Amino acid sequence: MARGQTGEAGRRKANGADGNAAAGKDELLKYYRDMLLIRRFEERAGQLYGMGLIGGFCHLYIGQEAIAVGVQAIKEPGDQVITGYRDHGHMLACGMDPREVMAELTGRAGGSSKGKGGSMHMFSTEADFYGGHGIVGGQVSLGAGLALANKYRNNGKVSFTYFGDGAANQGQVYESFNMAELWKLPVVFVIENNQYAMGTSIERSSSETRLHKRGVSFGIPGEEVDGMDVLAVRDAARKAAEHARSGQGPYILEMKTYRYRGHSMSDPAKYRTREEVDEVRKTRDPIDHVEELLEQHGWADEAALKAIDAEVKKIVADAAEFARTSPEPEPSELYTDVYTEAAQ
Repeated sequence: MARGQTGEAGRRKANGADGNAAAGKDELLKYYRDMLLIRRFEERAGQLYGMGLIGGFCHLYIGQEAIAVGVQAIKEPGDQVITGYRDHGHMLACGMDPREVMAELTGRAGGSSKGKGGSMHMFSTEADFYGGHGIVGGQVSLGAGLALANKYRNNGKVSFTYFGDGAANQGQVYESFNMAELWKLPVVFVIENNQYAMGTSIERSSSETRLHKRGVSFGIPGEEVDGMDVLAVRDAARKAAEHARSGQGPYILEMKTYRYRGHSMSDPAKYRTREEVDEVRKTRDPIDHVEELLEQHGWADEAALKAIDAEVKKIVADAAEFARTSPEPEPSELYTDVYTEAAQ
């Protein structure tokens, strides 16, 4: 049987929580593998950070995997993804090569940004990923800008703009809300509410804790979603994307989620109890939920799931070895990719 079949996760049915649309065998297996890849990758990244191989900050996505994977499930080619500094999971969900992501984390030339972006500032237009961004909330205005370009070009694309509950209190977020609704921009604002921002509970930092209602004064619809259930995320993202793509303007999705690790690798997370974290792991883990659905349908047994885990671990080990052996960037790289020639 799947782990953690108690509490909320144990009550979820095979067709998803709260009546979400069913998923087929191949679809569920893909969600399981994609989330497991993020989980194992982040675990290894944490190890490399502890070994001193990753410099600067490192923010892990462990616990939040269902959000990036669920949104990616309905994303169309050319739709953009932009997020903050907890970005490794989004990169992998977008299809970026784990080797290039791990090499970038370690500042190596084989990284997706040639080792110059590091953990918080990777970028891949080939994967429609427009960056992790280190300034809290700064990416929200950029995401609205991507949507403005989509509308100007009339290309039918949507910008999925992610930010957290801490960033939700930043002023530029509301300027972006106002412009996005005023100009009916095709953008889905995805708030990953992991409830603690950098270390302060949302109840202590926000007078309105229902973040999906933050767009009410601008006329932007929004809804709260179980961000620990990949099917709930998928269905809500599809609805929001259809709204934005049809010319009706922006939509806000508040994904209620939970990060298992501290805000960054340097955070001891003393603002919450070990019992609280363990309870979420036991009853709401997003990967356990999909494992439970697969077993309920008879689509995968313990041996099959272990085989997937072994495959994923091999990919992550290969990525770590590639990062370890990839050379550091040449000093001359300091002067490249600074400017670009504008089209005449």
